[in-house]
Amino acid sequence: MSHVFPRHTKVIPPIAVKGDGIYIFDSKGNKYLDGSGGAAVSCLGHSDPDVIAAIKTQVEKLAFAHTGFLSSEPAESLADRLIAHAPDGIERVYFISGGSEAVESALKLARQYMIETRQPQRTKFISRRQSYHGNTLGALGTGGNEWRREPFAPVMVSASHIAPCYEYRLRREEETLEEYGQRAANELEAELLRQGPENVIGFIAEPVVGATAGAVPAVPGYFKRIREICDQYGVLLILDEVMCGMGRTGTLFACEQDGISPDLITIAKGLGAGYQPIGAMLCSGKIYEAIETGSGFFQHGHTYVGHPTACAAADAVVKKLTDGGLAARSAQMGEMLMTALTDAFGQHPHIGDIRGRGMFRGLEIVEDRETKTPFDPAKGIAAKLKKQTFANGLICYPMAGTIDGRQGDHVLIAPPFIITDNQIDELVGKLSKSIAEVI
Repeated sequence: MSHVFPRHTKVIPPIAVKGDGIYIFDSKGNKYLDGSGGAAVSCLGHSDPDVIAAIKTQVEKLAFAHTGFLSSEPAESLADRLIAHAPDGIERVYFISGGSEAVESALKLARQYMIETRQPQRTKFISRRQSYHGNTLGALGTGGNEWRREPFAPVMVSASHIAPCYEYRLRREEETLEEYGQRAANELEAELLRQGPENVIGFIAEPVVGATAGAVPAVPGYFKRIREICDQYGVLLILDEVMCGMGRTGTLFACEQDGISPDLITIAKGLGAGYQPIGAMLCSGKIYEAIETGSGFFQHGHTYVGHPTACAAADAVVKKLTDGGLAARSAQMGEMLMTALTDAFGQHPHIGDIRGRGMFRGLEIVEDRETKTPFDPAKGIAAKLKKQTFANGLICYPMAGTIDGRQGDHVLIAPPFIITDNQIDELVGKLSKSIAEVI
């Protein structure tokens, strides 16, 4: 009998006992290829000697120091490394323990920035439908994942939502990619005018939408137009890169590929690569200066802010992603993964779209490829696929509700960047077998 509170009380998971490269082993000796990096977390695999050594070295020196009293060498080093590679204008880093905390911190800092700059009437956020920004009440309320939001809607402060940039479903036949991108982005301006732009704090979006819709990238020009609109109305642009950042899409920060700089960025998952719980909120020099020259105090905080051991692990991870070339490898191997997925599923009658960037790919599963008709949600395709792939020795990330929170199914593929050609073949082979068995 276990006393652990599991994610689902009717599904008792096996006990993981060992990780080796891109594989995880359970207590019964079963071997699983980690084809989703857990939840796009394990970018370096499960046995990286450099990160393990960094953790051991730091624990022997200093495991923990509360930031109410002290900073630490690993936190300073990691912040320097991140800012050296951050988008233009981003100058400060606030470390926390995960993605939801990172988003919560960004929302609170954005609100405090408006107070410090004498705009206290700005109290609203705008985000996109079919987005996901975390599971705390603030982050959940801001996000657009209807299934996750529904039970808690009465007790959370909600944002207003515009349509996602979802070319496969929402681009009109006569539109070019660029034309569709401008139309989709201009929904933000329409919503700002509806809310009263003087009342809005910020717009939050994932550069590449993660778990809710399955690795959906923005089309060319979309985020440049979003940036223009935010600047025009004095609204902060918050980019949630918790899942798609830290090399996952082929560049350290996902927004590099969209050619823009946000006002705030949230990162986690690949930042620590699973070796320690860590996340971060990065902000512009302009936002930091408003606090510094105003109250001087960010009215926020968690016990494990800037945890030295977590920062030491993350510093080793980011060094490997940058100096070690693993973010670039994500782009390179991501193209090989895309080719393998296209070869296997490009003409599959039940795969409607194959999408994503770098080592962040999604397959949208449909009943009819020509009409894009989704399966009846009652068939539970995503849940069945998750169970079947696991039985076949593959961990991946199927989800339901892709289209509107109820209809649609997809599977997210986000393996470690160290994956080899042969392991890509193994991943795609096990996925193909599982899809055939489920459908």
